Amino acid sequence: MKKIQFAVATLAALCSSAALADAVISSMKGDVRIGTDAAINTQRVFTGMTINTGPGAQAILKFDDQQQVVLNENTTFKIADFRYRAAEPRNDRAVFDLLQGALRFISGIVGARSPHTVALRVPQATIDIRGTDFMVVLVNPAYVNVVSGSIAATNSAGTVVFGPGSIGSIASSSALATPIPGTALPGAASGAFSNLAAAQVTAAVTPAVAEGVAAGAATGAAAAPTAGIGAAIAVGVGAAIIGTAVGKESGGNSTTQH
Repeated sequence: MKKIQFAVATLAALCSSAALADAVISSMKGDVRIGTDAAINTQRVFTGMTINTGPGAQAILKFDDQQQVVLNENTTFKIADFRYRAAEPRNDRAVFDLLQGALRFISGIVGARSPHTVALRVPQATIDIRGTDFMVVLVNPAYVNVVSGSIAATNSAGTVVFGPGSIGSIASSSALATPIPGTALPGAASGAFSNLAAAQVTAAVTPAVAEGVAAGAATGAAAAPTAGIGAAIAVGVGAAIIGTAVGKESGGNSTTQH
């Protein structure tokens, strides 16, 4: 019995520390820095940290909820506030700042089950994520390119929603976002979008998968005190797998193709 209690306590400690470990650098090339310190592949990054990429560099961040952020070269990106626990959707929060450069954002579990808590802030607007794979580049103005799902760009002038396949321009924080044709993109924006589109990423998480993961985590946690640590993990993972299967049947894909 003492062994079981110790195992449960150990798992609780691991879960607590994992909640503070927001993302990992899943791949990188070139000069990538966390603040002013050189980053390394598989390094963990946390809320409050700023990631910088140099000329010709790229980094892919994979968050604990399966969200992915691809950083283009010459980019500064800050994790302002990220909170995720599989069984606690009421505490979800994901706020990020793109200070310069370009990125691609592929939403994860938080974006699927609590989209109202996810925001990417750029100097010209706040971009709300709605189960989305999209790109944004800051070349004054800001340009957005929605691969799938939708986004809403909001500033003092109002809110504009962009659907899949759409491209938009946001001139300033006081100018309403405007849909534009791809031919109107400047070369710097078009080049950044091409680089980001070539990144190897998985598709945005669907709501059905997000619900399955949450159900699996809750079931596993409930089983832990009586069934032992191994059974709790097995139950939780099993329910999450069921949720994933449901997501695939409802139209979720495992990989984004370009």
